[in-house]
Amino acid sequence: MNKAFTKESDDADDDDTDSSAPAMPAGVKNYITPAGYARLRAELLSLLDEERPKVVEVVSWAAKNGDRSENGDYLYGKKRLREIDRRIRFLTKRLDIAEVVDPSVHHGADQVFFGATVRYGLARDEERTITIKGVDESDSAAGEISWIAPMARALLGARVGDEVRVQTPAGVDLVEVLAVSYPSPGGT
Repeated sequence: MNKAFTKESDDADDDDTDSSAPAMPAGVKNYITPAGYARLRAELLSLLDEERPKVVEVVSWAAKNGDRSENGDYLYGKKRLREIDRRIRFLTKRLDIAEVVDPSVHHGADQVFFGATVRYGLARDEERTITIKGVDESDSAAGEISWIAPMARALLGARVGDEVRVQTPAGVDLVEVLAVSYPSPGGT
């Protein structure tokens, strides 16, 4: 059979998911901060306006060089093009369903809402600080957690001084909200 009519193995997982991004539970809104939305949008525009056209140019050039079966530039370029297209579809879908929430409207409040930076104490005399962000923008290394994470879900709606129960893999933890803050208007 001619190779032109067979599906490449790399293309088998060509759905619109991104394995590095957490899945959105069904029926859950995709809350995101204005800064997070801007970052995703900038990535999408960069892929569309810069990276994809460069790869298309390389693939086009490589295709003119004859035998494509052993042409590394062509094979790698086609694979990279599929990756870019998959990411473009993913970002487009996520941005379409995004609901931008500006956490700065809660400045000065003592209650935990989306976008809050929360300092909390654990029963074993530990203190931690987290910022509750959107699924597509949270970065655990920077102390940011998704609003659908168990800790965030437990803290949402709590006030300074409240104690909440959080289900963890090690069991139930009792957490006390020590401080709540929000970015200033126009901040990140």
